[in-house]
Amino acid sequence: GIAEIADIAAVEEIVPEVSLPCDILVEDYPNDAGGYLNVSFSASEDELVAGITMYRVYRRPVPGFEENDWIAVREILVEGIEFYSFVDGRDPDFPVEPNVQHEYMVAAVLADKTELIGEPVFAQEVAIGELFHTDKIIILVAVVSFIGLILFYFARAQAGADLYLRPIPGIDAIDEAIGRATEMGKPILYVPGLSTIEDVATIASLTILSRVAKKVAEYQTPLRVPNRDPIVYTVAEESVKQAYLEAGRADAYDPDSVFFVTRSQFAYVAAVNGLMVREKPATNFYLGMFWAESLLLAETGSLSGAIQIAGTDAVVQLPFFITTCDYTLIGEELYAASAYLGREPKQVGGVKGQDACKGILMAFITAGVLAGLIDAVFNTGILNRLVNLVSVPPVS
Repeated sequence: GIAEIADIAAVEEIVPEVSLPCDILVEDYPNDAGGYLNVSFSASEDELVAGITMYRVYRRPVPGFEENDWIAVREILVEGIEFYSFVDGRDPDFPVEPNVQHEYMVAAVLADKTELIGEPVFAQEVAIGELFHTDKIIILVAVVSFIGLILFYFARAQAGADLYLRPIPGIDAIDEAIGRATEMGKPILYVPGLSTIEDVATIASLTILSRVAKKVAEYQTPLRVPNRDPIVYTVAEESVKQAYLEAGRADAYDPDSVFFVTRSQFAYVAAVNGLMVREKPATNFYLGMFWAESLLLAETGSLSGAIQIAGTDAVVQLPFFITTCDYTLIGEELYAASAYLGREPKQVGGVKGQDACKGILMAFITAGVLAGLIDAVFNTGILNRLVNLVSVPPVS
């Protein structure tokens, strides 16, 4: 079998009348970590006459080898072509050692399983890892451009430039929603999602929570923040406490405003829904990661008459929030909300840099569509040239 060590002494003698595979060429595989070799060889000129069914490729390391250390690393079925090639090292059972000289040998296998062994050949090259993947230059250019734009807008924002951010209704309505709760003398409910602290949406939600808590502290409006995850609860508690301190209302902070409920998903939902029914908060925030409970929470809040602002990157749950809430932050709008609310220079610069990169990508897409239309009408071949320019080969 392919995984067995070949016993060369037990193989049939070479049949002189049949030409054997020859011209074995071994080259280092480009743009890898040093574990692959390109192996090619010329086919036997007597494939059809001799009834050769496949070629079996053997390999052994040169330093300290024994006569029967050959390993069958590849079997290639006959296809009637002049040259055969494969990448050695992709099979995890037969890895290629980097920086080690190897010797290769190709055997022609007949229909009766007889092997006709060719001459061993020292590999012309050894597997060496490259420091840089030359086929990914376009990715390097894109990354450098992206970082450059981010740093450029960082500098502009820190220099005091008034950078324009597209208005998002859901973010603009936060202050209005807090003011409404203050006027009505009712609490504000903030649900930071049901995921853990490792979730990006949870981190974004906690950032917004600190902004909301600071505004709540200024207005002296009651705040309720139920939590499902113990670590999220701890971070949320510290964020709210710090927000009250920054607002100069440290004495107004209520330790019971941020609390842990339970890790059980629907038990948590039942507790939050009960809180809505009992206290009837004037404003509900649902910001973070949500699953099947999204509609249960938002529908209960809608029936209680609260103004509701939701935001999540869970695409499946967005329709439920859009249907039942007054405002919904869709996807990355949740991540950008803290920059909109705080106008902190680095956050604003980051949002502007991302928007600039998106603009460049949209320009490239538009150019590609136009090139495709021109190519379809005039058959200029311009689209193929553009694709070859920016395409990146798949990673092996």
